[in-house]
This record gives sequence, structure tokens and C-alpha cells, in this order.
Amino acid sequence: MSPLVTPSNVQRSDRHQNRARMLISCPDRPGIVAAVSQFLSKHGANIVQSDQYTMDPEGGLFFIRLEFDLPELEQQLASLKRDFAETTAREFAMEWRVTQASRKQRLAVFVSKEDHCLLELLWQWKSGDLYADIAMVVSNHPDMRDTVESFGIPYHHVPVTPETKKEAEAKQLELVRDVDTVVLARYMQIISPTFIAQFPNRIINIHHSFLPAFVGGKPYAQAYDRGVKIIGATAHYVTEELDGGPIIEQDVQRVSHRDNVEALKRIGRHIERIVLARAVAWHAEDRILTHQNKTVVFN
Repeated sequence: MSPLVTPSNVQRSDRHQNRARMLISCPDRPGIVAAVSQFLSKHGANIVQSDQYTMDPEGGLFFIRLEFDLPELEQQLASLKRDFAETTAREFAMEWRVTQASRKQRLAVFVSKEDHCLLELLWQWKSGDLYADIAMVVSNHPDMRDTVESFGIPYHHVPVTPETKKEAEAKQLELVRDVDTVVLARYMQIISPTFIAQFPNRIINIHHSFLPAFVGGKPYAQAYDRGVKIIGATAHYVTEELDGGPIIEQDVQRVSHRDNVEALKRIGRHIERIVLARAVAWHAEDRILTHQNKTVVFN
């Protein structure tokens, strides 16, 4: 079953057919912006958006994200990348990548039983606000098959038990071999280092805390017992350090003694789904650069 093609996504793809994105990180020094601009101008490209950030002008790292239009981009992109690598990138010791804005990333969404984050992604994808292809949903439970398949998206039920975890993960890796990014939309299983190594900075998780203070089961009950005044959520890239990867987005909401555990859960679910959707959208639009265990997000 092929995913539903939405009119807004088709229009956006056509509009950006000749648009590309360039993301760069390199040691800061004078002349970087001028050199990149002159390179693109020389190749007939028109810069339409530019964002930049320096960690420290004296010896720190410099980050820049550019969007540019280039006539006949498809035909020219390979030679532009080659020329950039041999000239400007080499001169400034750049780590860089160039992507086509019209190319939608293929996402695999992993989910367990809670549906709020998954539904937010499905709604935003269907409306065209999430410019990506949800290639599949993978779950260790069968509960959401009908909902997902009603959107025209394949649903794969892969049961996971302590005894079958290795075999289940091998099946999951086979399913996602052609996807760009894995999104953990409240997927309640720990991802192994082997799986993580296949998707460096390309697995996005949502954590039910502004700062992961309440670990283990029933986090909102723990928060209620402590009488917290703020609850929140954190979207981050997945690394081998559990819930310790580079943070992409966070949000919070004030609560009070009047909010019981169910109220905290309801508020928390709302924050989780919005924070995850933002993080996935920014990732899909190449707005994130990572450095060590931090991110620079041009949103």
C-alpha cells in the first residue's frame, strides 16, 4: 500500500524543484560567508535564505545554513558538490552537506500503545505541514493498525519480548533499510547500539520530561508526588547514552497542586506531541547541525 500523496506536498515539491540547502560547520575565521557566496554566485545560484552562528569568533566553530535556487539543479548538483569539495570546503576545512529541498525524507515511525505523538505526525503529514514521506509505522503492538492503514501507510507489527528482542530488531532493521530517519513516537523499547549505529543522528526520540528527572515507570505519578510546578518534554537524537543524546527541542507548561495525575498526563501528552512534531519537521528540512552532544537549530 502506497502512502497517500497530499496536494500541499505536491505543490511544495514543484515550487522548490530547483532549490537546495547547504549546511556547513568549520573553524571560524574571516571570509567564510564571502567565499561560500562567491562560489554559489559563480555557479549561477541565487541565495534565498541564510542563517549563521559562531560559538566563538576567536577559534570557535562557525555554522551556516543556506538555501539557494539553481536552474536545472538536478543536472548541476553533482558537479557543484564536486567543485565545492575541491575548492571552498577544502580551504576552510568544512564539514558540509547539500540536499535538494524537493526531496522528501523517508521516515519510519516506531510506536507502542500510546497514540498521541503518532497521530500528531500523521495529521501534520496529511496537511502538508510535515514535508516528508512516512514510509511505514512499526510497532510492538497491533493496536494502531487500522488507524495507520486508513492513511494509506504500511503498518508492521513486530512483537518484542526479552527472549526475541535480537530477532525482532533484525527484522526491524530489514524493514527500515531504505528509510532516512527513524522517529520514536513513544516507542517503549530500548534501541540497541547496533541499531543506533545504522542511523547516527537520524533517530529522534521524545522524552516525557523537560529535564529527565523522573526515570522508570509512571513518571507523571512521580512528578505529582514531588509536587512539581513545571512539566515538559524533550525531543533529542538517540545515542547509546539513554536519553542523553543531543537535544533538538523542548517545551514546558506550568502546573499546580490542583492538577492530579490524570491532568498532568493530559498536559504532558499535548507537550510531547508538539515538541516531537517540531523536531521531526526541523530535521526533515535540514535545519539542524550537531556538534559533540549539542545541536544548532536554525528554525
